[in-house]
Amino acid sequence: MRSPRPTPTQRLLTLLLPSLLVLLVVAGNAQARQDAAPVRAEVARFLDLQTRSLPGEVRIQVGEFAPDNALPPCVQLEAFLPPTARAWGRVSVGVRCLAPSTWSAWVPAEVRVKGLYLVTAVPLSAGQLVGPADVRREAGELTAQPADVLTDPAQAVGQVARVALAGGRPLAASHLRLQPAVVQGQPVKVIARGPGFSVANDGVALSSAGDGQGAQVRLANGQVVRGVARSGGFVEITLP
Repeated sequence: MRSPRPTPTQRLLTLLLPSLLVLLVVAGNAQARQDAAPVRAEVARFLDLQTRSLPGEVRIQVGEFAPDNALPPCVQLEAFLPPTARAWGRVSVGVRCLAPSTWSAWVPAEVRVKGLYLVTAVPLSAGQLVGPADVRREAGELTAQPADVLTDPAQAVGQVARVALAGGRPLAASHLRLQPAVVQGQPVKVIARGPGFSVANDGVALSSAGDGQGAQVRLANGQVVRGVARSGGFVEITLP
């Protein structure tokens, strides 16, 4: 028995069916993708928390998160930084999904901080003691400066330049060292203090140390002791 001939509508549906199936699959995949907006919002929220204690004016710019990603939608996002990274300059922020599925991705971002930092007001020579007139504060992009750039004159005044520095150069902690309170080979006075008593002895410093740093001393009887160096050639020992 001959089968009935398909109607024009049936023939049209037969032709269109493969295309309709493709469209349904594409639509399903599009609905399954993670929306970029909440991911970028979580990165912005995280960086805002991380930078609240920074000095100066902080500006945060979150980069793009691929809208055509193949990640399933997430209802619980958590941003994080690698252990050695900090929210400073150009940084990649991790975002992990905690529920209903688990995945992680990376989003580029930039943290810019405008504030005051120290520069040399005059050229400094290696070994020169830094005075108040040798430094000044300048406004600029802190994230464009060395990571250990100094921001307060108190961090530099009274220290010694490790290397020669030109005038107008940003001043970093690595450029300076403490002025020695005692110098190796220098005769020093050792003050031992305890509850209700204080004993002074003469000795010779076996190491150089800045004020507040540990120093070893050989006493006149040959005994080697360790104490805390103080300006003026003193070494303090606190006894229980």
